[in-house]
Amino acid sequence: MVLVDAGGFFPEDDLHEDVAWFLMDAMKLLGTDAAGIGDRDLRFGYARLRDHAKQDQLQLVSANLVLKKTQQPAFEPYIIKKVGNVNVGIFGLISDKADLGPARDTLAAQDPAVTAKRVVAELKKKGATVIVLLSQLGKVETEDLVTAVEGMDVAVAGRGVPLVQKGRQINQTAVVYGGEQGQYLGRTIVTLDATHHAKSTDSDMFILGPDVGEKKEVSSLVQAFEDKFNEKLRVAEKEQAAKQQATAVQNDPDHFLGDEVCGRCHKDEQAQWKTTAHAHAWKTLVDKKKDATPDCIPCHVLGYNKSGGFLNATQSPKLVNVQCESCHGMGTGHDAYSEKAARVTEQTCVTCHTSANSPTFDFAIYEPHVVHHFAGKMPTLPPKPANSSMGGR
Repeated sequence: MVLVDAGGFFPEDDLHEDVAWFLMDAMKLLGTDAAGIGDRDLRFGYARLRDHAKQDQLQLVSANLVLKKTQQPAFEPYIIKKVGNVNVGIFGLISDKADLGPARDTLAAQDPAVTAKRVVAELKKKGATVIVLLSQLGKVETEDLVTAVEGMDVAVAGRGVPLVQKGRQINQTAVVYGGEQGQYLGRTIVTLDATHHAKSTDSDMFILGPDVGEKKEVSSLVQAFEDKFNEKLRVAEKEQAAKQQATAVQNDPDHFLGDEVCGRCHKDEQAQWKTTAHAHAWKTLVDKKKDATPDCIPCHVLGYNKSGGFLNATQSPKLVNVQCESCHGMGTGHDAYSEKAARVTEQTCVTCHTSANSPTFDFAIYEPHVVHHFAGKMPTLPPKPANSSMGGR
């Protein structure tokens, strides 16, 4: 088996820089044989990426990323890994149109197609019979490349690519598309002929859901990091509270009111809501120490990053949980609603109850547990996944 990552795994903002270095630590711990390099991975500079890779002994590969002054490779262009009695060549490419950020004065990206032809020839000359490309070219450019350049058996496409459940065969190359955010793991089985060259390939993507077991030492490492990082974010949140307050949109004519205001007229509905898991959605984040994690907060509060919505637990404590306005709309727009209340549909729910966040979600089963007037036998909810933090269960 060979374990690779196409690259582009760094976060998109400076606040989450710690996550970048932790991911590199974890990739090495998982036994990653090679990882490509994307423009996102250079957002903190060339030297820092190179030094952290050296420190972690994580093999980064990029065949067309060179030093401007010398035109020498900035990283190893490729590796050849012995798997049983088969030599597997692995190389990386970055788009020559990519913005290299703070590394743009030091590095340059050469033409991917020209580089690919040269590297494939070198790998074959050195005995590689299976060749894998870790691409940071995006979907279209990756497909164009494997159409124009022969000799690659597998291309793992990265940089804004969609999720495609089955790999796509283009000429002799199996192109694999894993989507974004690391929620899927791809498996490509390469069947070899008598000369150890690829005879056929079969690629599938698997969602890393609750049914996938966790390695104890990795899980413990992740939990320890998240706890520490979450506390760091909480401190940063408090430090920015004054600035946020100055620029907040709390005085906007349109804003969220909170369940206490709604409950003045809709007492029965408010009372029923308090019996649901929606009313305790914020507590699930607090219990899991994810209450300062931006990816989790939106589905556990009211109006996150919206006009007059949730800022943080300190400044807007009355807007935690999944409240009335989460489903029925902003309270200051109440007078504009039609006299006949609009029914909340499945589309409202699936903005948070996605396949990744809430894999057991079924609107017909879940709706009776939150609807204010339900007649009939309450359907039983499916078991809650052990690692789920969704508060709207």
